[in-house]
Amino acid sequence: MWFLYLDESGDLGFDFVNKKPSNYFTVTILAVSESNRNRAIIKGCTKTLRRKLNPPGFRKRIVQELKATETTLKIKKYFYKQLKGVRFGLYSITLNKRRVYQELAEKKAHVYNYIARLVLDKIPFETASQRVCLTIDKSKSKPQIQEFNSYIIGQLKGRLNPSVPLDIVHSLSTENRALQATDMFCWGIFRKYERKDLQWYDIFKDKVLFDDLYLP
Repeated sequence: MWFLYLDESGDLGFDFVNKKPSNYFTVTILAVSESNRNRAIIKGCTKTLRRKLNPPGFRKRIVQELKATETTLKIKKYFYKQLKGVRFGLYSITLNKRRVYQELAEKKAHVYNYIARLVLDKIPFETASQRVCLTIDKSKSKPQIQEFNSYIIGQLKGRLNPSVPLDIVHSLSTENRALQATDMFCWGIFRKYERKDLQWYDIFKDKVLFDDLYLP
């Protein structure tokens, strides 16, 4: 079985005059095959949460979710140490928002779906012989979920063998450790473009199979 986890960093705000949105928007997919590798990723996240964010005797609030914006580089390194020996790949595209036409900037859901599809284009679905499960963070409204699912299924229909099932799951990141892992890596790629910060990215870059800037 193929497990694909999709997450994003940055925002889709385009008002650069009155507000301070991010300059870039990054969509990343963590791709892993085989259930044992998937479990290893989940275990690595759980271990990091338990040992570094909720250690024994920790009396403050319980940290439920591993998030890149709320963890130090030291914790990120510990997290990656748990996953370094696991075989998985990262596919990512970062949108330069300042190059987006105004008429498109007003259709944020369409922009999101399009960038997500560009990342999916880089994954070799033609070679898939097992069920594919795509999981994304549950942050959309019901109509947006239906639009996303329909768009992605339509785009992948010609690339997947008809005998290979495709599941699209919208899951809360607080309940999905693999989505949390994706968040950690996606943020690192985003920071590479937004802040020219390679500290975290350079640690895990060997796992990056595709990383590109759209509308440079």
